[in-house]
Amino acid sequence: MEQTFSSKAYLDMELLRFTTAGSVDDGKSTLIGRLLYDSKSIFEDQLDAVKRASVQKGSEFINLALFTDGLRAEREQGITIDVAYRYFATPQRKFIIADTPGHIQYTRNMVTGASTANAAIVLVDARNGVIEQTHRHTFIASLLGIPHIIVCINKMDLMDFGEEVYTSIKDDFQAFAQQIFPGQDIRFIPISALKGDNVVKPSANMPWYTGGALLHHLETIPISQDHDLKNQRFPVQYVIRPESDEFHDYRGYAGRVAGGFFHPGDKIVVLPSGIESEIASIDTLTGPVAEAHPPMSVTLTLKDDVDLSRGDMIAGTGTALFQNRDITAMICWMNQKPLQIHGKYVLKHTTNDARCVIQDIDYVLNISTLEKITKTKTIRMNDIARIRLRSTKPLCFDPYTTNRITGSLILIDETTNETVAAGMIV
Repeated sequence: MEQTFSSKAYLDMELLRFTTAGSVDDGKSTLIGRLLYDSKSIFEDQLDAVKRASVQKGSEFINLALFTDGLRAEREQGITIDVAYRYFATPQRKFIIADTPGHIQYTRNMVTGASTANAAIVLVDARNGVIEQTHRHTFIASLLGIPHIIVCINKMDLMDFGEEVYTSIKDDFQAFAQQIFPGQDIRFIPISALKGDNVVKPSANMPWYTGGALLHHLETIPISQDHDLKNQRFPVQYVIRPESDEFHDYRGYAGRVAGGFFHPGDKIVVLPSGIESEIASIDTLTGPVAEAHPPMSVTLTLKDDVDLSRGDMIAGTGTALFQNRDITAMICWMNQKPLQIHGKYVLKHTTNDARCVIQDIDYVLNISTLEKITKTKTIRMNDIARIRLRSTKPLCFDPYTTNRITGSLILIDETTNETVAAGMIV
């Protein structure tokens, strides 16, 4: 691995999380392999292992897809089954890649990998153009609120690098995207993952395209505004009470900032109690700071003694935060055992836990046609549906479109402790 970074420089780098989406054999794993290979982000032992595996499979060249397909079943079948996470860095940024499956039966895996992504790479096979699976994955990306979409039109080498092919697919995709998320940041790149065209370096085979290679876009996409910087949100994760001689009276509330900017002296309200106070200090491992913002992990101290514990929310006064026991959410069902109306589950929201009952199913979404199927009483694995539930205590939340942290939840089966659904609060 040729690139080297000092520990401090690496820790201080901006982090971009991105996911891949596309139909089977569109080349998602090959694209990621090419990205890692050409950016010199692969260790020699990894490279040697993939070379040996490529020879065993009878390949005449290094099978780049094997860098991400880690399960034996994936390598044998040539498909991606589980979400594969890969990490790499350039001098501009560090990255976490979630390589997600393309099969419809692995919709839940795609939702898992895309739930924290800043950007989604949607692959389109230049030979096939925009197909039903493209619509499906684009809709899921919009549902999950992914701020940036990069459409990579792959296998351009099989279409003689023709500009008219690229333009036609771009127009088709834009026509569909305008229906589900108008105004979205969508970028288009013609590539050949197998040959490396427009992946890390601009392609000499497509001089008509001047928009920059994929890596350039990943390094320069502005992501600082992807967080909710308007509304102050701080879910309390842990109460720090050292009770030592040096910090005898210290009481700090540790957690990760979920929204807005916090400063010493800010007026805040503690929810759900509604008690108001003021921030005394913002502490970190290296000392006090004058400002905290997403996604910093800090400890807040307050000027007043407030009964505050894990699961409570510190927010700005005059906040528009919702408090309710009745919640409507879009969910992706992840369990083989179907959801049942009036079923009871454990609900986890930020750092808060509650029990809940499924009151009703508004509709199940056919993600192939976007048709809303009403009058259904059950939700099966990989279904995406809109449900209404009631929790045993009020939750403090935002709509998912406002804040992806305070607007998301998961449901857990009480008996098996399995995560059965991921939800986005409407």
